[in-house]
Amino acid sequence: MLVFGRNAVLELLKTDKTVEKIVLEQGAQGTLGKIFAEARKKNIRVQFAPRNVLDKIASGGKHQGAVAYTTEFSYADFYELGGGEDSLLVLCDGIEDVHNLGAILRVAECAGADGVIIPKAKGACVTDAVIRISAGAAEHIPVAKVPSVNAAVDELKSRGYWVYALEAGGESIYSANLKGKIALVVGGEDSGVHRLTREKCDGVLSIPLFGKVNSLNASVALGIAVYEVVRGRLQQKE
Repeated sequence: MLVFGRNAVLELLKTDKTVEKIVLEQGAQGTLGKIFAEARKKNIRVQFAPRNVLDKIASGGKHQGAVAYTTEFSYADFYELGGGEDSLLVLCDGIEDVHNLGAILRVAECAGADGVIIPKAKGACVTDAVIRISAGAAEHIPVAKVPSVNAAVDELKSRGYWVYALEAGGESIYSANLKGKIALVVGGEDSGVHRLTREKCDGVLSIPLFGKVNSLNASVALGIAVYEVVRGRLQQKE
């Protein structure tokens, strides 16, 4: 599996994942120099190559002069996610675009979420592109695959989570009680949260829209939602 992009490779080196080797563009400086130093500390083999070689390795991807060869992404166990009284989880219901999934992982990790849950089928999985787009966040936040999002919702509810779908037509997220264990379900780019999944949730939360466009990008909507949860929890501690 390839991981490319300066931030993604640098974040990869902060984890315990096995890195076979790293290829850097010749004349490494700045962030590339940091990658080289971190790789040397961990006794990881580093090769230097001209940009056109890295272009071929990354198959046209934006490698920014850094490519790492690593083992396949290791998914977390769904049943081991979360657990704390203020646990926050994110469920992806049909997110198919790798850019959206990468952005969702980045948002969730930055907000301190305990994990992201994705379906085994009908959705994007964690690829080298997703890792790069997440700016390395995929290496720090647990990601679990489940056979059924609906079954995952039922399981989380049985474990004391309040599960909310992020969709239009629900309660304003700014008036909702977001205390305790929270799981937020974000739907696909076109279909949104599926009807049965929405019905299984404890409620539907909506973000007020005041412009002429009637929807937000999935990762943007999630970013607003998770930080509303964070805001409420910070206020509780004051």
